Amino acid sequence: MSVATSNSVRKHYLKKAFMLCVPCLLVMGNNALAETEFNIDALDVDERTKIDLSQFADAGYIMPGDYYLEIEVNKNKLPLQKIPFYEVEDGKGKGGVACLPLDLVPRMALTDEAIAKIDTWHQGQCANLLALDGVVISNDIGNGLLRIAVPQAWMKYSDPNWIPPEQWDVGITGLMLDYNINAQVNEGSDYANNNISSYGTLGANYGAWRLRGDYQASSYWGDDERSSAELNRIYAYRPLSHMAAKLTVGEQQLNSQLIDGFRYTGVNLANDERMLPPSLQGYAPEVSGIAKTNAKVTVSQSGRVIYETNVPAGPFRLRGLDSSVRGRLEVRVAEQDGSVHSFQVDTATVPYLTRPGYVRYNLSVGAPSERRNSTHDVHGPGFVTGDFSWGVANSWSLYGGSMVAGEYNSMGLGIGRDLYAFGAVSADLTQSIAKLPSLSTKSGQSFRLNYAKQFDEYNSAISFAGYRFSQHDFMTMSQFLNNKDRLERNESAASDDYKTWGDKELYTITANKTFWADDAAKALTVYLDYTHRTYWDHEAENRYGLSINKSVNIGTFKNVSLYLSAYKTKTENYEDDKSIMLSVTMPIGDRKSGGYSVQSSNGKVTHLATYQDYSRPDDTYQLGAGVQSNGHAVARGYYSHNSDIGTVSLNAYSVQSEYTSLGASMRGGLTATEHGAALHQASRRGGTRMMVDTDKVPDVSFNNGRAVTNRFGVAVISDMSDYRKTDTRIDVDQLSDDIDAMNAIKQGTLTEGAIGYNAFEIAQGFKLLASVTLPDGANPPFGATVVKESGRVISVVDEDGLIYLTGVKPDESFDVSWGGARQCKIVAPHEVTDLSMKTLTCK
Repeated sequence: MSVATSNSVRKHYLKKAFMLCVPCLLVMGNNALAETEFNIDALDVDERTKIDLSQFADAGYIMPGDYYLEIEVNKNKLPLQKIPFYEVEDGKGKGGVACLPLDLVPRMALTDEAIAKIDTWHQGQCANLLALDGVVISNDIGNGLLRIAVPQAWMKYSDPNWIPPEQWDVGITGLMLDYNINAQVNEGSDYANNNISSYGTLGANYGAWRLRGDYQASSYWGDDERSSAELNRIYAYRPLSHMAAKLTVGEQQLNSQLIDGFRYTGVNLANDERMLPPSLQGYAPEVSGIAKTNAKVTVSQSGRVIYETNVPAGPFRLRGLDSSVRGRLEVRVAEQDGSVHSFQVDTATVPYLTRPGYVRYNLSVGAPSERRNSTHDVHGPGFVTGDFSWGVANSWSLYGGSMVAGEYNSMGLGIGRDLYAFGAVSADLTQSIAKLPSLSTKSGQSFRLNYAKQFDEYNSAISFAGYRFSQHDFMTMSQFLNNKDRLERNESAASDDYKTWGDKELYTITANKTFWADDAAKALTVYLDYTHRTYWDHEAENRYGLSINKSVNIGTFKNVSLYLSAYKTKTENYEDDKSIMLSVTMPIGDRKSGGYSVQSSNGKVTHLATYQDYSRPDDTYQLGAGVQSNGHAVARGYYSHNSDIGTVSLNAYSVQSEYTSLGASMRGGLTATEHGAALHQASRRGGTRMMVDTDKVPDVSFNNGRAVTNRFGVAVISDMSDYRKTDTRIDVDQLSDDIDAMNAIKQGTLTEGAIGYNAFEIAQGFKLLASVTLPDGANPPFGATVVKESGRVISVVDEDGLIYLTGVKPDESFDVSWGGARQCKIVAPHEVTDLSMKTLTCK
């Protein structure tokens, strides 16, 4: 570069710094001055007649035209949209005024009084929000924002932690597939069992409607050969935002606070507590246990897989279940040594309490659709059911429900009480009346008591404690259908001894306690799970779970973790399953640890030395080697890799002279819309997600690497929160040198199952230093602006027409404006190999 060119560049940066200060000074003086006059004698410009600073004279000056902007209402952002700026008749050249579209008003969550005061302008096309006292509209075109501040008196809601329904985004039209694939190869001394299984969800979104189909497939070969595949649930739903409710049609599980659940085909309308403020929501169930080896844990309900994952040997606690899952869950743990143990988990919400003056409801119409060869056949009488909860007073709630199905009917009533410092409790009584073939009418009652308490001051909680007693002739709908089937098939004589597995009593408790929580070196945490179920005509079932976690310092070894976990399950169909494990783990490096564990499973003891490496967030692995009580050597390994397009895990377990097992799993998703398609992570099947678009710029990372744009500039961030404001942000520290992000953060609130869409303005390309000339050889006036097609000002014209641009694409065009209008257009060269001065003609 020549000396003359270097001097020009130096002068350019000095003058550009001054020009950047101009709008800053205007902002500082905005409250005091409506118009600013500049002393151009302070500028080092050779020809002062070629200066145009008129657009900087008025604070918030915007050139008339169309701009793509996000609208921010009291710090809550609405999606990107085109906003025209018109010059009003009496504006006297003061620039454009934002024309707010009329459909924006209903989305601002204004009171009816405020909406009635708003008038229109520009031939009825634009809403005049300034008709409301105290409203302030400010333009931040540089950041792609139009800010609207509305006094709280004009707003419907005032909860700072909750986004009003009017500002929720239902997303765009699109297709999705979320999948989970598991494979295992098991070779023993006298057997060979190999299998591959998959489950997942197909989906389509149109407007506020979400169509979903859950599938599961499996194939076994070796000693046992069989295959199956089915689309075992088809349904559609949509949120009804202003009712805080959800409408579902198709195959579903009855989800009632009072009536026991079963699978049915029909229509459901129910309040969705996720639409309520966080303090009024429930909890998601957990499943915990001990895996003797690397194992596959499958959680199902009414024969439908709702969660499946591979876990390494040792204690496990699954927290990935959806908060809407209720009722009895079947848990199957398939070990790599070929053994299987199963148990059941009864989920329940905390005692049923409702805000004073509010009524929650849950209404369903349909017919049962379980216990048939085809999962899509209805079976049993049609029914109508509903339950409600009414907040009678500050601390009292009344709830009840009923089911009417002709041959089977039930009804119940309960009361909930907030005990404040002592927790919350509810009690209810349900009556069933059933008419079975060739038998007299059977009627019975079931009583239930629930309790929950968070003891913050004692660092403990009773997540759920429940007791239920059912009389001999009490039946749930599932029990009624089972008995009816047996009698119709004449599998049992038509006598009073008609029932199997008649529930009698059920005790359940889930609790935790942290001792000495204020001292990390002494802290000890205890988890307790206990279920005891008795039957009128079968042996009782019990499940005990206890885990203790303790961190200690032993000499020079700091933060040594001691973990004790014990579980015992006794069921009718399986022998007693007892597992206890003690492990000691100590850090031996940055996020690396070594340890020792001893595990006893039904009398077989295994000693194991272990090594874990979590130093890389996306790649973790565990290794172990040891010996069993019979002298056989044991070796195991587990590896997991997270990428922006999915998760892969590999595992191996081998016992000398007994068996060897290898396993692999893969989990991910695919989402496609009119804007493109992308592979992505997926842990919540058919859940809410955000598609981001960087205008064909690849390898842009979002949300700490959770998603990276593909070669088409598209990525999907999965598992977004429902009905909660979430950020979508570019990882600016990972951008390459030739990429600039104009706006790195966007916010929004998506409804359940939505495919959101955010387009980010990304400048990728070369840097350009140029002198702009007009066709007659003159330069645009000093202070003219260079504007992108989107309306964003990216440079100010310096003396001699000098401009400096970054992120320029080959042959990209820009407008040059002065005098309140876009005067001409410049086109960047196809390629720039150095920073030497270029000359661009503005035509």
